[in-house]
Amino acid sequence: MLYSPVDLSQKQALVFEQWTPKIVAQMNDTHFKVVKIQGAFVWHSHPETDEAFLVLDGAMRIAFRDGHVELRAGQMFVVPRGVEHKPYAEHECALLLVEPAGTVNTGDAAAGPTAPSDAWI
Repeated sequence: MLYSPVDLSQKQALVFEQWTPKIVAQMNDTHFKVVKIQGAFVWHSHPETDEAFLVLDGAMRIAFRDGHVELRAGQMFVVPRGVEHKPYAEHECALLLVEPAGTVNTGDAAAGPTAPSDAWI
């Protein structure tokens, strides 16, 4: 069997489109996805699951209806299931998302830049 690590720097270098998460690994029913973001996303929630954001490079804010959290490289935050949130990055930011397989990036939002939930890189 071949054992090799997932190189997150190498994987994020292969992502060219913003707001389009790409799967880099799977553990049981959980996907690890790299994504680059800039600007504001849509307000949305994930009624069935928590969603983890780990900043690899840059900085971002996750807005909530009653406040926000600021994250920079090396920091992470878990948005609890059902909590409406809106990610934002002033400058391009690279993230690792950890969420159940099949999770749609726009959650329950009626509109927004929905990305395929099964794209590997």
